[in-house]
Amino acid sequence: MSSFIEVECPNCKNKQVVFSNSAVEVKCEKCQTVLVQPKGGKSKIIGKVISVLG
Repeated sequence: MSSFIEVECPNCKNKQVVFSNSAVEVKCEKCQTVLVQPKGGKSKIIGKVISVLG
């Protein structure tokens, strides 16, 4: 099941909402560190998961 996840960047601690099944790489808005990598279904979350929103 897909959901939106609040993730904390491991580099700059910025919090950002991402989609769990993202088809594209998602980078931190502040420092451009990769937070999510697509893996053909569920994405690999690289940052720290703060909460699942839906």
